[in-house]
Amino acid sequence: MDPSFRWDDTVRGMSTSSFSPAACPRLVVKIGSSLLVDPDGAIRSAWLATLVEDVAAAHRAGQQIAIVSSGAIALGARRLKLPKGGRASLEDAQAAAATGQIALSHIWAEMLGAHGIVAAQILVTLDDLEDRRRYLNASATLERLLGLSVIPVINENDSVATAEIRFGDNDRLAARVAQAAGAHGVILLSDVDGLYTANPARDPAATLIERVTKIDESILAMADGGTASGMGSGGMTSKLQAARIANAAGSSLAIVSGLHDHPLARFAETGRGTVFVPEKSARARKAWLAGRLRVKGSIAVDAGAARALAGGKSLLAAGAVAVAGAFERGDVIDVLGPEGDAVARGLSEYDSREAALIAGKRSDRLAEILGYAPRSALIHRDHLVLL
Repeated sequence: MDPSFRWDDTVRGMSTSSFSPAACPRLVVKIGSSLLVDPDGAIRSAWLATLVEDVAAAHRAGQQIAIVSSGAIALGARRLKLPKGGRASLEDAQAAAATGQIALSHIWAEMLGAHGIVAAQILVTLDDLEDRRRYLNASATLERLLGLSVIPVINENDSVATAEIRFGDNDRLAARVAQAAGAHGVILLSDVDGLYTANPARDPAATLIERVTKIDESILAMADGGTASGMGSGGMTSKLQAARIANAAGSSLAIVSGLHDHPLARFAETGRGTVFVPEKSARARKAWLAGRLRVKGSIAVDAGAARALAGGKSLLAAGAVAVAGAFERGDVIDVLGPEGDAVARGLSEYDSREAALIAGKRSDRLAEILGYAPRSALIHRDHLVLL
């Protein structure tokens, strides 16, 4: 690390359109379990001290930062002497999380406090960010804390989460937190230093991709679902999903190695990592829709309807070819293109039974089929976002 490096120089040129998350006004930093906790379940205190120094320096320079911290289960498993790192069963994971979270919070509060920074704890479940009202409440809390120069430390509430109501990894949680906080950038500190053309552990010819402007099939094909440490729950696939969520809200996301001391300063100085750049920024409600991890059903459409959606039109009944799932009016559903992939997401104007009745029918027949004056579209363009 260049001893002349200063966070002030990095932060001075910050703007809402800054390319690098290291130089944006509001940043979410995610730390994986394998970086924070060693294989024996103890905190890697020396490394964490260097990270906190980076955070404190950026904070003093004017950057607002929220931290998404893994590690509760690993810490709790050590204290409770649970097998398999506390992941042998759901009950073990919940008990380990409940025990480890209090220790994790204490560590963050103490280390940030040593730099004169107040820390806050926020624990969320999937439902907290999938339900629109609860999402807005979380957003308001984050906004107030950051405005008070507090650093929120966020984690999934694994002590109550089950397979049906959990994010499953903190990569996607970090991206959703960035949406709720209105953050301009996300940095995922990991045991890899970015996205490679192939798994570098298996292919010595693999090269690092420094910038991604569109997450298409060629990018997704490079993902490897595993983690290097075996401690975490994410892999490159989850990181790409997180990048999609962040980019949908207009935030840049970087995958950066945390295997070095001062990882944030190192990234700000060298730029080494992979940065996913958003094509454009979505309005807040549409960003929330695009970032949702659960949907209630889907409507498949023909090629003509898919083109109309891409052109900014609403989804009309005539373009629908099939309806799947059980959903009510106002539920979030996916729109599937001719190839079966999700091309859009939105709030349904009809329940699934009604949608199935009118799928493929012209507008002038809908009143006859439904027995009442139909609404203008299956999904109105104001409540629809392209994926």
